[in-house]
Amino acid sequence: MPELETVRYNPILVRPMREELTNLGFEELLTRGDVDAVLGSEPRPTLVVVNSVCGCAAGMARPGVASALRHTVIPDRLVTVFAGMEVEAVDRVRSYFEGYAPSSPNIALFVGGRLVHMLERRDIEGRMAAEIAEELIAAFDRYCPRA
Repeated sequence: MPELETVRYNPILVRPMREELTNLGFEELLTRGDVDAVLGSEPRPTLVVVNSVCGCAAGMARPGVASALRHTVIPDRLVTVFAGMEVEAVDRVRSYFEGYAPSSPNIALFVGGRLVHMLERRDIEGRMAAEIAEELIAAFDRYCPRA
């Protein structure tokens, strides 16, 4: 039996879940190098979503993110990795989440390469998408410069 970290979902089944974010302008980070190229050097505000097949990603996280991105102030860069798919990229993203245990979904805001706001799975499940959006909007207003 494969270890949990090596399990990959059927790419055809995952595609619509990926597209919910890529259609919003998220760039997929598929390798460790992709992750380091962004989180290791990006000075601009960057929203990172660890996407997932779970119900709280579908019902709360992705809709909450989509709603928050309609706000007038948003991060300059949007990136995502998919838990259970690009395992090395996900592991590398999580290495930037210092002080936080691995979970998915996650929504993290980085500014100048520093983690400034985090929503862990426990902060997402059991909440409405509108509540997720409100929290993200507050973080955007606090940490993202106005145009």
